[in-house]
Amino acid sequence: MCGIVGYLGPKQAYPIIISGLQRLEYRGYDSTGVALISQGDIDVHKKQGKVQDLKDYTKEEALDGNIGIGHTRWATHGEPNDVNAHPHLSNSGDLALIHNGIIENYGSLKEDLSQKGYIFKSETDTEVFVNFIEDIKKNEKVSLEDALRIALSKVIGAYAIAIISKDNPKKLIAARKGSPLVIGLGKGEFFIASDATPIIEHTNEVIYLKDEEIAVMEGDSFTITDSKDIPQTPYVQTLDLELEAIEKGGYEHFMLKEIFEQPRSIADCMRGRLNADTGELVLGGIRNYSNALVNAERIIIVACGTSWHAGLVAEYLIEDLCRIPVEVEYASEFRYRNPVIKEGDILLAISQSGETADTLAAIELAKSKGAIVLGVVNTVGSSISRISHEGAYLHAGPEIGVASTKAFTAQLTVLYMIALRAANRKGTITENKYQELIRELSLIPDKVEKALKSSDKIEEVSDLFKNAKNFLYLGRGYNFPVALEGALKLKEISYIHAEGYPAAEMKHGPIALIDENMPVVVIATRDSSYDKIVSNIQEVKARKGIVIAIVTEGDSLIPDMADFTIEVPSTHESLMPLLSVVPLQLLSYYIAVLRGANVDQPRNLAKSVTVE
Repeated sequence: MCGIVGYLGPKQAYPIIISGLQRLEYRGYDSTGVALISQGDIDVHKKQGKVQDLKDYTKEEALDGNIGIGHTRWATHGEPNDVNAHPHLSNSGDLALIHNGIIENYGSLKEDLSQKGYIFKSETDTEVFVNFIEDIKKNEKVSLEDALRIALSKVIGAYAIAIISKDNPKKLIAARKGSPLVIGLGKGEFFIASDATPIIEHTNEVIYLKDEEIAVMEGDSFTITDSKDIPQTPYVQTLDLELEAIEKGGYEHFMLKEIFEQPRSIADCMRGRLNADTGELVLGGIRNYSNALVNAERIIIVACGTSWHAGLVAEYLIEDLCRIPVEVEYASEFRYRNPVIKEGDILLAISQSGETADTLAAIELAKSKGAIVLGVVNTVGSSISRISHEGAYLHAGPEIGVASTKAFTAQLTVLYMIALRAANRKGTITENKYQELIRELSLIPDKVEKALKSSDKIEEVSDLFKNAKNFLYLGRGYNFPVALEGALKLKEISYIHAEGYPAAEMKHGPIALIDENMPVVVIATRDSSYDKIVSNIQEVKARKGIVIAIVTEGDSLIPDMADFTIEVPSTHESLMPLLSVVPLQLLSYYIAVLRGANVDQPRNLAKSVTVE
């Protein structure tokens, strides 16, 4: 959840760290801090608020040093304030530590350390952690890296950490378990970060640290060892990432940029996989287990948030096209109950970041019971991509906005290709149907481009509802998960209470909420349940509800009933979520902007949930 940055090399560390923290601010923005080793001492500067608040706070300070660490926080232990902000110093002032994760047994460690005379200024588990390391180093008379290794063997929880010591001003140590950490290799310099976005402007050579590995960077050399101090041979990866991909590119917000990138990101998902001219569909990432997928008796989908909504669409797709039973589970619930998993079951894990803590735990549980795990992730080299048996990358490019948009449509695209390929091999759809759907899928990027042309109209509609207190979203069939996603987007970034329901369930409770002050967004595209959704609109209007309808281009019936209509191009019913979600993304965006909300960094949220 938090963002970590570190630097060791010949340059001034502070500008590199601050720039990196700004890249990572989507991971957390409650408070920010840096620690630099300068003239034999550790200087710590931290401030509640965003990175800019820290920059303003330190603008008169001398911020020298060629080694340093920085952190942008999403609060877990202790409220957001200056004292709880990272980095945290040990009692002696010899060590400074930053940490992304949760130390679950910090309470007992703190009690033991308190009895030894350690004093704690903050409420955080991280301050306990750094003093625990110092206590081991002092009492066991071992090196800092050995003290860290011993400490990590005794803590319970997840972590990505970086630590510096004033006794070793040319040494930067990092470690991870359950939270991501990347090491960038420059010429005589090293960078560390929670993901690659702060590193790419300096080097494209990186190492994705594995669980329970410790990296020691000193001078111009480095070593990586495991928890037993056994040297590891790291895989150095060359990043295929352009700096412009993590810039706003003239858009006011990353979210708006990413909404308008969807024609390209969807096309990128299909590039090299789908060829409409030849009717070919190849998924190179799922080869060894393609037979297992086709012959599966059951598929379990685990995900969280927006990815869970993509999983619901996949349930409709796979059962419809492949005739394989599918269960969609919240990863956070799946991992804590006693699910029935049989050897040979397929577990499909969906995550934009590939680092979602609950999804990772669900994967480990399923693997322990003999399930085959296929990952659908966006971030190359992420934990889920490494621990899955096989899988498919989204190739959607970096998604910086906290509220997911292009990753959702990329997930739908990849899931559609998986379902379509399996159905063809299984023989549950005809060859003609297979070719028809391939052709229709290939047209989606252009149709999304067309749907985006309603942006100005959606902005006008948004202005009318920016002060609404509640919203209701209704959809049927393939569009029901889209209703859930639309409601989630509005909640996330505008802070308006919104609920998504299957349209037929409206009469089982939600209809009691409808009056002349209730905006109801109805996804009413032409499909097999069109007549039913028309009836639902009439029921809303009979109770004076305000209807905003998403309709298929050329619809002449619903515009006479609804208060507002927004058109999307026609496509096959199973592909409609790729189009019908676009106006809902724009609606939530414009309402949030008109309300003065920070859409890229909504309150209390972080992009990647790497802790429970």
